Amino acid sequence: MVRPDGRSTVDITSQVAKVVQGSGVHTGLCHVFALHTSCSLMICENADPDVRSDLEAFFARLVPDGDSIFRHRTEGPDDMAAHVRSVLTHTDIQIPVSNARLVLGTWQGLFLWEHRYRAYDRQLVVTVMGNAD
Repeated sequence: MVRPDGRSTVDITSQVAKVVQGSGVHTGLCHVFALHTSCSLMICENADPDVRSDLEAFFARLVPDGDSIFRHRTEGPDDMAAHVRSVLTHTDIQIPVSNARLVLGTWQGLFLWEHRYRAYDRQLVVTVMGNAD
């Protein structure tokens, strides 16, 4: 479970890496799935937080909260915008596993991207498949 402080990105790399290490899988794939329609997952630069801020600024321009074209506003002006954002990004990601570790580049991290302004508990399903060597 991950609980972002509203619209933000949360580095979940170490949490997922612990699941991989405890799985017994030496070589294979790690699949991560978010059980929600208003957050997403991304592999992004983990060194400079400005990258994630810039992505948020871009999406604020691309999918503005409360846009008049949206009819669905059940939970406020960020409701439909959050759904559009999750459709345009990913609610699941696969990462290779080698030597019982996630295979990520030097500057890559795995992030949950919360698209709502309020804090919500976000559940993730992590499935590790492969060979135990």
